[in-house]
Amino acid sequence: MDTLTRMRAFVDVVEAEGFSAAARKIGRSKALLSKYVRELEDELGTLLINRTTRQFSLTDSGHTYYHRSIEIIREIDHLQEAVRESSRDISGRIKVTAPRTYADAEIGKSLIDFAAAYPDIVLEVRLDDRFVDLVEEGFDVAIRIATLKDSSLIARKLAPFGTYLCASPEFLDKHGTPKIPQDLSALPCIIDTNNRRLNNWAFRNDAGETITVPVKGPIEINSPHAVCTAAVAGLGVANLPDFIARPDIDAGRLIPLLDDRMIRDGGIYAVYPHRRYLPARVRLFVDFLANWFKDRR
Repeated sequence: MDTLTRMRAFVDVVEAEGFSAAARKIGRSKALLSKYVRELEDELGTLLINRTTRQFSLTDSGHTYYHRSIEIIREIDHLQEAVRESSRDISGRIKVTAPRTYADAEIGKSLIDFAAAYPDIVLEVRLDDRFVDLVEEGFDVAIRIATLKDSSLIARKLAPFGTYLCASPEFLDKHGTPKIPQDLSALPCIIDTNNRRLNNWAFRNDAGETITVPVKGPIEINSPHAVCTAAVAGLGVANLPDFIARPDIDAGRLIPLLDDRMIRDGGIYAVYPHRRYLPARVRLFVDFLANWFKDRR
């Protein structure tokens, strides 16, 4: 029995949190999985799993081996997929994570258009506003709207991204128009709790340096779409993603403010783990998104 088979059995047991659950999930006997894991431990010369009648836990060595095993198995699977895909039509499944803001906005249609263009590929999209660990959670691609920091991941910029500070004409008639960022501290503001800065909004000063201004207001909500609706209703000043604010700005329902002070150095990115053998379907998906945004500039 080869090491890879034992390694896969170990990963199956860990992810199912037990031998019995893993046996039911993959259709093998509990005794066989136990045999594979025991042989793997004998081969390594260390205990990977603490076994008791009621508890299941990994040893320190087990944690280390599990995380490296996932990477090795995924790399082997991707290599096999790349070889198979080179000799036939591209198909399979792509597991994508994206923020709800992306999918709910007009740009979310890019995902629908890809699914329509490539019906042989299953696009599994998980919408989550938290920062997802691609490798740990097994995603092929993440769509991120941010200013990216250096990481071990590969990022391809799909489109520029920035935010608009804006308010309704009625709100500005009642409260006046802010002249400098610091004026916002005295005005009602609408807080998007998805924003990492929460109620400390960032701007550029005269020297081009980043400053923050504390703000507060009548409503705090974790949806930029709801923030936009509240701003149109005149509840306060909003700091909105450009692709959400733009329709209401174009229609005159919102007025942009302090444009020369806004920070717009972010982007919309497709991010994926650094792999030597990137599956052809993932490469196709990223290329499709890049061209989709390019056609709409």
